[in-house]
Amino acid sequence: MSKFTCECGHKNPRGTFVCESCGKPVEGNEQKEQLLDMKYEGVARRSQTYTTTFIDKIWMFFSSVKVGIWIIVVTLVASAIGTIYPQEMYIPPTVNPANHYADEYGLMGQLYYQLGFHNLYSSWWYMLLIAALGVSIFIASVDRFFPLYRALKTQRVTRHENFLKRQRVYGTSAVDDIDRSFDLAKEKLKEKKYNISEENGNIVAEKGRFARWGPYINHIGLIIFLIGCMLRYFPGMYVDEHMWIREGETTVVPSTGGKYHVGNEEFLIELYDEDDEVFKEAMQRAGGPVVKTYQTDAVLYEREDTGAVGSEGELIEVDRKKIRVNDPMKFDSFALYQVDYKLHELNTMSFTLENKETSETFGRVDIDLFNPRSVYDLGNGYRIEIREYFPDYFMNSSNIPTTRSQIPDNPVFIFEMYTPETPEGEVSFVGIRTNLEPVGENNYKMTFVDVETKHVTALIVRKDHTLPFLIIGGIIFMIGLVQGSYWAHRRIWLQRIDGKVWVAGHTNKNYLALRKDIEFAIADTGISTPIDQVEEEEITKDKNN
Repeated sequence: MSKFTCECGHKNPRGTFVCESCGKPVEGNEQKEQLLDMKYEGVARRSQTYTTTFIDKIWMFFSSVKVGIWIIVVTLVASAIGTIYPQEMYIPPTVNPANHYADEYGLMGQLYYQLGFHNLYSSWWYMLLIAALGVSIFIASVDRFFPLYRALKTQRVTRHENFLKRQRVYGTSAVDDIDRSFDLAKEKLKEKKYNISEENGNIVAEKGRFARWGPYINHIGLIIFLIGCMLRYFPGMYVDEHMWIREGETTVVPSTGGKYHVGNEEFLIELYDEDDEVFKEAMQRAGGPVVKTYQTDAVLYEREDTGAVGSEGELIEVDRKKIRVNDPMKFDSFALYQVDYKLHELNTMSFTLENKETSETFGRVDIDLFNPRSVYDLGNGYRIEIREYFPDYFMNSSNIPTTRSQIPDNPVFIFEMYTPETPEGEVSFVGIRTNLEPVGENNYKMTFVDVETKHVTALIVRKDHTLPFLIIGGIIFMIGLVQGSYWAHRRIWLQRIDGKVWVAGHTNKNYLALRKDIEFAIADTGISTPIDQVEEEEITKDKNN
């Protein structure tokens, strides 16, 4: 960055309109405006100095506060749209999302799904918005922080006359004994906890400079927080998945690479007593019993590492836990939370082949509703084949049998029955309270015999390595917020110029408190109280009107 030398000898970067050291306005800015813009001490910012190359234009774009605000607005609007309907992670895992949004919310729900808002917070364009916000905060902070730091570090005690005149609080006065007045003012400013610096008989009193860094600490906290949000979508950093386990079954824990398995030995549910005085009214409103607690007696297994390629080791029990709501099983950065259950889910249906005319039965078919066999041999030439199986049967818009999911909530079978009398086979359409003969009258039928059910528990698998980023980012953000909100950076200059005392003051907020400090400091010194030029201008305008 090229530089120019002020008459005080300080070298300023091009684009600076007030010397960083003495405060003299650069040529062309002496009368540009009555009061100096002290937001960044009048120093050069890269975004305002270099605007020619492609990188410069990108830097200038993201350093703009207006651009940052628009990115925030767009992000907030997008986030709000994501709350209109539940995200996919919050709908039942057993249903088809496309059907769910259309069935539950109609045309708007279908459009919501088709536009991808059902997984908004993990979409590429939402991540791009978050990244753009982070880049904007980072570039805007760097563009302002280093010039401000440099200007505050290199500022001199003795300031140019034009600099003092163009401060909001400014005044001059003739004093008989300047040395005595300065000594008295110094002592009183020290009482107010100001740091005093002297040069050539001039004074600058300063306090609360650390408040100027509050917004930048804010930005650091926000950037860390946004990094934590984005890390949630990196593999291994964040896991939040459902798993359903039936009683007596063992299944792999998602996102563990097959290393861990969990078994459901038993699922228990406890209800409040019907005569419970506390919940009696609630049970009456609910029209039935109220759940007190439910738990899964879980067993955690770890797969043994055999070291051989393609060889799976045995499952070794490593822990047991009665998982209840808000009382999870924890292991290796993971936690299993109890979130839902399903009682008496269909597990096995049993049928027998029956001669319709004689009512004679032939064998028994026990069908595992989650893993049915295709052929069941009953012996003596009797055989049953499953042509089609619909675990959750319904007729679609084309009037074709299909299934909503693989969960057997409404199982329906299309059987082919082979007997010595009907070697060509007969077709039977069988479901719950349904037994149809779709291709003509049969001699045999499949008769329902028995059903076996199991309780099913729903666990959430959680792993969160991003939480420290979110907590640290939030704490840093709050520190910056307090630092920038409850303290102010105040400076008071007392200078000897042409036998008079010049007083000027600047603060980044609360000029009333600054003026009170000045009045306290110059009391009994003979120095006249400086005026607030903004207030004076407003009073003059009111009089003229």
